[in-house]
Amino acid sequence: MDYKRTTADKTTETRDSGAFNKVTDNMYETISMLSKRSNQIAQEIKQELYRKIEEFASQNDNLEELFENREQIEIARFYEQLPKATLIAINEYLNDQLVYRNDENGKGAINEMLLDVKQAQDSKEEKAKVKRTKK
Repeated sequence: MDYKRTTADKTTETRDSGAFNKVTDNMYETISMLSKRSNQIAQEIKQELYRKIEEFASQNDNLEELFENREQIEIARFYEQLPKATLIAINEYLNDQLVYRNDENGKGAINEMLLDVKQAQDSKEEKAKVKRTKK
């Protein structure tokens, strides 16, 4: 994902706790989900930053080292100005960009989709039975 174009807030903000119960119906489960997602985001950003800094790694000293350091400083400043991973995860959650699955309690987007498919299949079977009985 391109975190450079995210619309997440760059500072913390007081939020309505009810908004965090809409998917899971459990505040603690939501916090756990957001924690896992923010760890994923932080790892992705960290790997991207390391890839960019690797470009500047050199084995020998040269006169361009000062120029390279300026570029490294600019890259570091850019990544420091990005919203924190937790704020990006909260933004994704509030904008319904996260998929929630929990097989233990039967909630989540995947289970809801499976229920919809099963209901559609059941209704098709019932229609087929009605057609057979009419003949």
